[in-house]
Amino acid sequence: MLKGLLFDLDGVLTDSAKFHLQAWSQLATQLGITLTPAEREGLRGRSRLDSLNLILAAGAQEDRFSAAEKTALTDQKNAVYLKLIQTMTPVDILPGIPQLLKDAQAAGLKMAIASASQNAPTILDHLGLAASFDAIVDPATLHRGKPDPEIYQQAQALLGLQAAEVIGFEDASAGVAAIKAAGQFAVGIGDARLLAAADYLVKDTAALQLSQLQAAFAKESGETNG
Repeated sequence: MLKGLLFDLDGVLTDSAKFHLQAWSQLATQLGITLTPAEREGLRGRSRLDSLNLILAAGAQEDRFSAAEKTALTDQKNAVYLKLIQTMTPVDILPGIPQLLKDAQAAGLKMAIASASQNAPTILDHLGLAASFDAIVDPATLHRGKPDPEIYQQAQALLGLQAAEVIGFEDASAGVAAIKAAGQFAVGIGDARLLAAADYLVKDTAALQLSQLQAAFAKESGETNG
């Protein structure tokens, strides 16, 4: 039985992902690294350090910086990002999300944020959504980033639920992989080719409807339980 919803933040509730990519691209340019579209896409859903390491690998600079210098670079990127997100308001909530959250609350579903972003609480405040969620995973407590399932396992645990009782929402392939590795039902939002591993796919958030999600979840659960 469905009891909870677990949401990534960037690209799912709001398009703050574009600010992340803008800040990372600025840093990459500073380092003399030009990212391909595929490399930019690979940054979605990753932690700060994982994202930096991907950028450095793209420029064959993996061994250029010490751990302390890498921390300084991620702090620099985050400072740029924080300036960019100050302009966010409830208008920046993606289509379909307000109704989905309203319907979920009416249905008595618990909800949690499973985002690698350490700025999730700030963003939720700007969007006016902080009160909608029962829990937010603190990325600082995680040992491994997506596609490892740890973040979704922790989100599920914070709600006091089991893997068979939740749905996870992601717009990145690494995120979908994390949900599936956690043994949860995965909803992919975006490119069907990149998110083919998801249990349920929509092209954008406007297509998310709780009744349809509940039906798909129930069907999958029925098949699983045989």
